[in-house]
Amino acid sequence: MTPRIGIVTMSDRASTGVYEDLSGQAIKDTLTSWLKPPWEPVYRLIPDDRATIEATLIALCDVEQCSLVVTTGGTGPSPRDVTPEATEAVCQKMMPGFGELMREASLKKVPTAILSRQTAGIRNRTLIVNLPGKPTSISECLEAVFPAMPYCVDLIGGAFLEGLPGAPAVFRPKK
Repeated sequence: MTPRIGIVTMSDRASTGVYEDLSGQAIKDTLTSWLKPPWEPVYRLIPDDRATIEATLIALCDVEQCSLVVTTGGTGPSPRDVTPEATEAVCQKMMPGFGELMREASLKKVPTAILSRQTAGIRNRTLIVNLPGKPTSISECLEAVFPAMPYCVDLIGGAFLEGLPGAPAVFRPKK
């Protein structure tokens, strides 16, 4: 079975066509360059609305059977930034180490990274990872956590994800 990966952009303006969604494309491009094929992206572009975010995450996990969902946007401090709250509402377990490591990586580039509230959690057999909305932050945040993502997906019973040569090295304990 081909692994399915949800890619979700939360943006009021991009979802109404005010500007192009560069962040969702950056996630797809990064994962394409790092993951061994085949895998299938399942893309969604939605507004910054908590009920919509929750429903989208549930659908990608439970209906679309994605083993991994990577989101972008809605992780800042503004009133419309509700992605972490929506993620926590639909997950059975939160994985705070992902957010901690992504913020640490981003702080090396920009002091305002402390304002980002990236997080990750598990819903059934799906790992959900929230990234910031800035396209240039996508690869630096994913680079920090990518080595642990495939093994986490293994542990929760998701599809086998394998990294390509040249990608950040995937860690799996030796058996």
